[in-house]
Amino acid sequence: MENKTLFISPKEAKSGTPLIVLGIMELLKRRIGKVAFFKPLVLEKERDKDIDLILSHFKLNQTRESAMGVTLDEAVGMISKGDEHFFYEKIIEKLSYLQKNYEFILSQGIASEYVNSLFDYDINLQIAKNMASPFMGVLRGDKKDINTLKEEIRLWYQALKSESVKPFAFFVNKTAKIPKEEIENIQKEYDFPIFFIPENIYLSKPSVIDVKSHLNLKYLNKDSDQTLLLKTIMQYKIAAMRVDHFLEHLEEGDFIITPGDRSDILLAALDSNEAKNFPSVSGILLTGGMEPEGAVKRLLEGMRYFKVPILATKEDTYTAAMKAANIPTSIHIKNRRKIALAIGHFFKHVDERKLRENIKCASSSIMTPAMFEYMIFEKARSKPQKIILPESEDERILLASEIILNRGLANLVLLGDKEEILSRSEALGIDIRKASFIDQKDQNLKEKLAKEFYALRSCKGVTYEKALDTMDNPTYFSTMLVYEGIVDGMVSGATHTTRETIRPALEIIKTKEGISRVSSVFFMCLDTRVLVYGDCAVNTNPNARELAEIAISSADTAKEFSIEPIVAMLSYSSGDSGVGEDVEKVREATKIAKSLRPDLLIDGPMQYDTAIDPEVAKRKMPNSPVAGRASVFIFPDLNTGNNTYKAVQRSTGAIAIGPILQGLKKPVNDLSRGCSVDDIVSTVAITAVQAQGVKK
Repeated sequence: MENKTLFISPKEAKSGTPLIVLGIMELLKRRIGKVAFFKPLVLEKERDKDIDLILSHFKLNQTRESAMGVTLDEAVGMISKGDEHFFYEKIIEKLSYLQKNYEFILSQGIASEYVNSLFDYDINLQIAKNMASPFMGVLRGDKKDINTLKEEIRLWYQALKSESVKPFAFFVNKTAKIPKEEIENIQKEYDFPIFFIPENIYLSKPSVIDVKSHLNLKYLNKDSDQTLLLKTIMQYKIAAMRVDHFLEHLEEGDFIITPGDRSDILLAALDSNEAKNFPSVSGILLTGGMEPEGAVKRLLEGMRYFKVPILATKEDTYTAAMKAANIPTSIHIKNRRKIALAIGHFFKHVDERKLRENIKCASSSIMTPAMFEYMIFEKARSKPQKIILPESEDERILLASEIILNRGLANLVLLGDKEEILSRSEALGIDIRKASFIDQKDQNLKEKLAKEFYALRSCKGVTYEKALDTMDNPTYFSTMLVYEGIVDGMVSGATHTTRETIRPALEIIKTKEGISRVSSVFFMCLDTRVLVYGDCAVNTNPNARELAEIAISSADTAKEFSIEPIVAMLSYSSGDSGVGEDVEKVREATKIAKSLRPDLLIDGPMQYDTAIDPEVAKRKMPNSPVAGRASVFIFPDLNTGNNTYKAVQRSTGAIAIGPILQGLKKPVNDLSRGCSVDDIVSTVAITAVQAQGVKK
C-alpha cells in the first residue's frame, strides 16, 4: 500500500526530534518532487521554529499556514467542551488539502512537555491514528541503561499496537555506546527498524544565536558579521576575577559573561582568540547595561579582525548567567553549519537502505532544483573523493569546508599550514579537523612536483628553476597534486581569476582523448526539470569540430549527473529551412557529433523553442527524435549562450549551477570570486562526482 504521510513523534521532551525530521525530509526530497511539512498541533501560529526551519531549509513550496493544523489553545478548548471530533476533523481537513496538492507529507508531533499536563493520553498517538499515518517514534537515550531503553521501546510498541497504529521506525537518540550484539538482539524482537543514534556534543550545545534570540540581546558587532553568531557554546563562564586568573581558567568554546565595565576581560578574551596557544571563546556577553566607550570603543573599531561576537544586556551578571544556562538547545534557522552537521550525523548512524525500502511512495518523473542538489550530494557521498581547495585563506572556503565535511561530500584537502588554518577556523567557531592538510612549504613535496612539472613543460622552454618557482603558485601546486593522483580533483577561483584556475589545468592535466579543448556547462534548474546549457562560459566562437566536441562532452556530463542526454544543436533556424555561414557551422557540427558518437541522440540545427516545446516541434521538425524533448542545449557561440542562460535565469527564477568545466582528464572547477558558501559546497560535490567518473 502506498503511504503519502509519515508521522514523527517524540516520546519525551528534548528527544532531539528536529534531527530526525531533518534527516527524513532530506531522504524524501531526494526522491520526491512535491513534499510538504505539517504540524497538526502547534503552540501558537505566530511562531513555530520547527516549521520555519523545515520550510526554509528545504525550500518547500507551501505557506506557513498550510503547515499548521490546530493551536494548543484551540485543541484544549474543543476537547474540554466535548468536541474532540471537531479537533481531529480540522486536522484531517488540513491534511487532505496537502494530500491533494503534494506527493508526500511529513508530519511532526508536539513535544510532550507541552501537553502531558493537559491530556491524560498520548495525544501524538491519537493524532497519528486519526491521520491513518505510519508512526516514527523518537526516544531519548541519554542517562538510560540498555534495560530501561528496552522496556521503553516495548511499552511504546504495545501502545501503538493497542491503537492499531503502524510503527514505521523508532529512533533512540543521544545514546551512549551500545554493543552491536545488544542492538541486534533488540532489533530481532520487532518487525520494523530501530536505529540507535549516539549523542553529538556539538548538536547538544546551544549556539550564540540561540542566546541572542532567547534573551533578546543587543549585538555590538557589525551587521556584516552575522556568521559569528553561529559559534557553538561549549560552556558558560562568569568572569569577575583578575585577568591572569581568568586566562588560567579559560577553556575552548567558553561563552564569557562579564560586567560591561570590565574592559580588561573583554580585551583579554579577544586576544585569546588570536593567540595560537590559547583557547578560542565562542562569545562575550557584557552585563549591567554598560558597553565599550571612549578609547576602548575606538580600539575595537580599529581592530581589523576580531572573530568574537560581543553582546550586551541590561541584566546583572548573575541573572544573565542563570537565564543563559536555561536556554534549550535548538537548531536555528540561520545556523546552516549545525543543520549540515545534524543531517550528516543522521545518515552516518541510520541504515538509509532500510528507510528507503519502507517508504512506499509514488515515484516522480519531475526533477526539482532541491532534488537535483540532493542527487549530486548523494552521488558524492557514495564514494567520497579527495578534493583540494587551494584558497584556505578565504573565510568562505573554511565555512564551506565544515559543511562539506559534516555532510560527507568529499575527503577534503586544504592547502596551507595546518596549525594556521585550524587557528583561523577556531576563531570562526567552526570545526574542520576532519580535513587533510598539505603544506605548500613542504620542500620535499615541492621539489618532487617541480621535477614532474619540468618533465612536462621542458619542451616549452621551462627550466627546473622556473618549475620550482612555479610551485610557489598555489593553483599550479594543487593542479600538480591532481595530476600526480595525490588528490582526485581541485576547486579554485574564490580569490583567483578563471584564467589562473584553467591555465594550469590545460598545461598539466590536459584534455581527454578526442577532445581538443576544455568547455563548460551550466545546470539550469527549473521548477520541475534540469537542463544542460553549453558552452556559456569558456569558448568564444568554436568552429564546427569544436562545437561537436562541446556537444559530446556536454552529453557525457549530463549522463554523469543522471540526466538523459538528448542533445539539441541550436541555431537561428530549424531543420533545412535556414542558410548562412552560422547555420551551416551548426549543421556541420551536428554531422560530426553524430559520426563521432552514434550512441547519442543529437539533432540540429534547431531553434530554442523547437528544441524545448513539443507543440512547436510538431510543426517545425515533426520527425526529429530530439525536437520538443531536448535536455542538453548547445549554443553556437559564447555570446548566444551566455546571454541565453542569464535571460532564462532572471526571467524564470531558475537556479544556474556552474560553470562546470568538462573535457579535462581529471576534474578542475572554477568558482567566481563573488561565490557564496553554497556555491563552494555545490561545486565541490560536483567535482567529486566527476572524479568518480574518472576512476570508472
